[in-house]
Amino acid sequence: MRSPRNIRKLHTKFIFITGGVLSSLGKGLAAASIGALLEARGLRVTLQKLDPYINVDPGTMNPFQHGEVYVTEDGAETDLDLGHYERFTSAQMGVKNNYTSGKIYYSVIKKERKGIYLGGTVQIIPHVTDEIKACILDLASPQIDVAIVEIGGTVGDIESLPFLEAIRQLGYELGKENALYIHLTYVPYIKTAGELKTKPTQHSVKELRAIGIQPDIILCRTDRFLPPEIKKKIALFCNVEEDAVITAKDVDCIYEIPLIFHKEGLDDKIIEYLNMWTREPDLHVWEEIVKTYKNPEDEVTIGIVGKYVSLKDSYKSLNEALIHGGLANKLRVNLKFINADELTPENIETYLGDVDGILVPGGFGIRGIEGKILAINYARIKKIPFLGICLGMQLAVIEFARNVLGWKEAHSTEFDKNTPYPVIYLMKEWYDYRTGRIEKREEGCDLGGTMRLGAYPCVIKPGSKVWEAYQKEEVFERHRHRYEFNNAYREAIEKAGLKVVGCSPNGELVEIVELEDHPWFVGVQFHPEFKSKPTNPHPLFKSFIKFSYQNKLSRGVKKV
Repeated sequence: MRSPRNIRKLHTKFIFITGGVLSSLGKGLAAASIGALLEARGLRVTLQKLDPYINVDPGTMNPFQHGEVYVTEDGAETDLDLGHYERFTSAQMGVKNNYTSGKIYYSVIKKERKGIYLGGTVQIIPHVTDEIKACILDLASPQIDVAIVEIGGTVGDIESLPFLEAIRQLGYELGKENALYIHLTYVPYIKTAGELKTKPTQHSVKELRAIGIQPDIILCRTDRFLPPEIKKKIALFCNVEEDAVITAKDVDCIYEIPLIFHKEGLDDKIIEYLNMWTREPDLHVWEEIVKTYKNPEDEVTIGIVGKYVSLKDSYKSLNEALIHGGLANKLRVNLKFINADELTPENIETYLGDVDGILVPGGFGIRGIEGKILAINYARIKKIPFLGICLGMQLAVIEFARNVLGWKEAHSTEFDKNTPYPVIYLMKEWYDYRTGRIEKREEGCDLGGTMRLGAYPCVIKPGSKVWEAYQKEEVFERHRHRYEFNNAYREAIEKAGLKVVGCSPNGELVEIVELEDHPWFVGVQFHPEFKSKPTNPHPLFKSFIKFSYQNKLSRGVKKV
């Protein structure tokens, strides 16, 4: 760990973002938008999420509770906010950009077992807080001007106290011009009283100050721009400058947040407090994105058939990637979430008869599998553009094997270990191109860290629809799965018309399948949604939305 004597000489400055009143206010989006604003001024940024929960990482957490697990290029399973960070900025996230209490405590305990603490009593302060500070300071480098660190949870949570204490200490050690505290809070509008209420904000800041942190800037989440008298009141009671009270207004398009923050003067205030010189921000890219989003030429409806549809955050990157594909085609994308458990042959027309494209996302577990297979069958027979991602690709193979090849009991060994046609199976070993090793996997091992994770190369077959989308023969895409296409059935499946058009460089791992004699039917083993940005929509989502819109027009549906 860097000592306090030289810590003030670091090139990197730090912004710490905390939250109060209630959860889900949007700290991740606020952090990402601040990063976008600073990049627009020519600064180089990175971001980090510190999560208070005891899980080592989100990899084994229920999507209903936690939302999406975001996978980074280097294979870290992280919080969904890291997806916001990558979509809003050019920073690439990795294993050091997301820490949990579990990961911190695990590291401290390992050090204690090795005798690194020389037999001393291991305590929250200083051992745990020192570990947290070391993880934060690891972001610093000559190539990073500003590191934005988001503290998960809300002020007052017992789990987050060590993180808050760590950033309190860092504020002192770094010095005033090197550390900035931003607190996101809530200002509700009480309709019956016709008033905005500042008391929740006052109490939240009071609690933060009680543990030794005085916020420099307060972001007020609300449904309207705050009038000057409300800002003045918050500034007075919370001990901040009046122009440091910033409206974090609700928006229809999240990519408008950087523009709202700039209008409120947030980036000017950050630069002032951190004593930095930058150019004026160039926000034309964000202005164009918002303009296209709000003024589309037409719209298209995509049916998402999954099992986590009651919690949209479970498919956060996927939802955004579809919107990006719409932006690239100047279309509004309407997302229709369909619970796979509810699909039957009798009601499928009711659920999917009005969609222009069908997408089956990734996931784990057997629940909803037959409903997803039914949706894939519907897309194949009705010639509706289809995109299957990870499990969605595997189920497309199973559907084809059952209904085209006639292997009615075809399945994945994940769901049926005794299937006579294991077209999807747990490959016992595969070559890891990143490490140069043969990786082995066995069933029955711990769930965490047993998957193919992170970016791997894929060689694309020229002349395929996927090649037309990418316009290149090799791409790197991110994975998160255990089971693979079984090459023992590859020849028969390809001969029947489901072509393998993307493979690992050695040809052993099937990455992409594409159906012949279909307008657009693609299954990918990887997760393209993790690499899509509003400023650079992923080629597959651009193509999928394009063909879905063509399907809409071919059905004679009028423009909106």
